[in-house]
Amino acid sequence: MTDPKIETVQTIYEAFGRGDVPTILDHLTDDVDWAAESFSAGAAPWAGVCHGKDEVPRFFQALGEAVEVTDFTPLAMAANDDDVFVTIRFGVKGKATGNEGTMELHHWWTFRDGLVSRYRGTEDTALTAEILGL
Repeated sequence: MTDPKIETVQTIYEAFGRGDVPTILDHLTDDVDWAAESFSAGAAPWAGVCHGKDEVPRFFQALGEAVEVTDFTPLAMAANDDDVFVTIRFGVKGKATGNEGTMELHHWWTFRDGLVSRYRGTEDTALTAEILGL
């Protein structure tokens, strides 16, 4: 039997692959706490916290404007009562620099009433800086 939280995360990742932000938003609480905890808020364009579902699209817009995703492969997923943890192989090419790289991302999804209420993502911040030319 598949965990419904893992199924939700898989649906979110499939929607990300299609650029389907509305489907992603459908799986978030209105007060979602969303953050890509990059090396510092403001360094990478998508870094920092989005407070609430209405702010989350700016994360995807900033990411899409800065990089082309060349690989997004979930490598491992695990769940407990309220959380899903994922390791992902993530390849990107900087749109402004042409620099490319592949790293591991770590995603932590917290659920409330079947929806994502909190997301935290980590990345290789040194490689991100190199790809973006920061």
